[in-house]
Formats: sequence, C-alpha cells, structure tokens
Amino acid sequence: MYTRRRYGFWMTFNWSKEPFIIGLIYATILTLIYEYVFHVLNFDFSFDWQPISVIGIAVAFYVGFKNNASYDRTWEARKIWGGIVNNSRTFGAAVTSFIQGPDQEAIRKELIHRHVAWLTALRFQLRLAREWEHTEDRIKSKYAPNISEMYIHDLEEEVKNLICEEEFDLYSGKTNMAAQLLQKQATRLQELKDKNYFEDFRHMEFHKLIAEFYADQGRNERIKNFPFPRQYASVAFWMNVIFAILTPFGLLNIFHNQDSHTVWLTIPFSALIIWVFFLMEMIGDYSENPFEGTYNDVPITTICRSIEIDLREMLGESDIPKPIANEGGFLM
Repeated sequence: MYTRRRYGFWMTFNWSKEPFIIGLIYATILTLIYEYVFHVLNFDFSFDWQPISVIGIAVAFYVGFKNNASYDRTWEARKIWGGIVNNSRTFGAAVTSFIQGPDQEAIRKELIHRHVAWLTALRFQLRLAREWEHTEDRIKSKYAPNISEMYIHDLEEEVKNLICEEEFDLYSGKTNMAAQLLQKQATRLQELKDKNYFEDFRHMEFHKLIAEFYADQGRNERIKNFPFPRQYASVAFWMNVIFAILTPFGLLNIFHNQDSHTVWLTIPFSALIIWVFFLMEMIGDYSENPFEGTYNDVPITTICRSIEIDLREMLGESDIPKPIANEGGFLM
C-alpha cells in the first residue's frame, strides 16, 4: 500500500513505460512507411478517426468496468481485515477478563500468543504465489514467500517465538496451518472451560469469536484462491491491443489532412493514447489480487503487527515490537 499523497509521474511512467515505448516504435514505423513509401505512390492507407474513436469509447467503458470490479476485490479484502482487527481486540479483551484461576497469567499469554501465531500463519499463506498473480513483481522479502519451502522456513522463525516447538511440529506437515491453529485454540478453550476457568456462557462467547475468525479466514481464501474471472481480464487486454493497433491509422488521417508537416505528430500522440489506455488496464490488473506480495497489496503485515501490539499491551508485556515503518512510502 502506498501511503504518500500520490505516485510521482516518473514513478508511474517507469512502471508502465513498456506500452508507451512499443507504441512509439510502432507509430514511427507506420508513419515512415506512410510518408516515404505509400504516400509517394499516392496510396493512402489511413482510416477515418470516427470508427476508431467508437472502439476507443467501448474499450474505455469496458476497462472502467474491469477496474471497478478489481477495486471491489481489494476493498473487500481491506474490510475483511478490518473485521479481523475488531474481533482480535474483542478476543484479547475477553481473554484478559474472562479467564480466572490458577496460572491465569500464563494461560492468557498462551491464548493470545497463539492468536498472533494464527495471524502470522494466515498472512504467510495468503502471500503464497498463484500462477495468475504478478509473481515477477513480488517483493523479495519475508513479506512474500513464493514457494512452500520458504513459507515453512520463514514462518517457523516467527511462529516459534509465539508457540512452543512441539506445538509447531504438529502444524508443519498440515496443508492449512492457520486453520489448525484455530482448531487448537478451540480445543484449548474447551479444556479450560472443563477446568472451570470460565463458565459455559463465556465459553460460548469464545466459540463465537473462533467461528468468526474461521469465517474471516475463509473470506480471505476466497479472494486469494479464486482469481478475477479470466474472460473479463483477457478481453480487456485484447480490446486494448486492437485499439492500439488502429490508433496510428486514424491519427495519420487527421494530421496528414491538416498539413504535411504535422503528420509526424502521429508518433507522439499515438504513443500517448496507447500508454493511457494500457495504463488504465494495468491499474485494474494490479488491483485484482490484494495478497500477491506486490506494493499495491492490502498491508496485512502492518495490520498484523498493529493487532499484535494491542494484544501484547493488554497482557501488560514490556517486550513489545514496534509498528511497521513504511519504506519509501510503502507499507506491506
């Protein structure tokens, strides 16, 4: 997530320069052919701009629809994590107030640390690579493990600070560690209820929170594991390609009819129009997957650290990690 007021122009252009460069080269070749080959032979292969502009309007509407749907996926993901923040704080308040009895401080610490371990495992799982994501643009760090071996190794370093090694070993061979952590949390709460650390009513409140955490995890997994429909994404791209191919032909007709020297304006204007349309398409394309480990992600690492700080402060701990600082205006 970018936290500054706006992306700089050159930052934006550098990210999306490929369509501009290709459009510049393509328009230059067509203009040279038009001026020095076909124009000399008195053959005009330019098109009227009107039908091309109709195609451009259609492409703009379609790309707008795609971008809106892509943004909905990102915004839904952010709302889900907002719910996780609220439910985690509620869980922490319940743990520190409901549990009463022998070794209550140690038990409270165990439950809250296991919850932070669940957040950590969920964060890592959501950033495992999928073939439809922009894996070539992933941030090469602990934020974005891209193979299972890295996932287990990096996760182990963080989770073993929260749960014992024996408990971690129970999860390391499982396909969904986060789900197993919640199951262990539910089992442990039942054990505590049976030992009269809290009564049945409070146990049911705990169970409702566990159920809500499962629901939040499932909502995240739905976004992660079900890509933006490929037919919508593919059609938007190929419509842009068709419009980009036709654009210089229409501009040749416009600029050549005004003055023979203005025909060279076809080159920069074609490149600019092609760049603008592909930039819009790329923005939607990079908004489809909010957990792919790129700079436009929902900042789940930052959110998890914020929750961890809140819960550790509820326990009265002194060794509390610092909030995640942005790097170059980015939070992950």
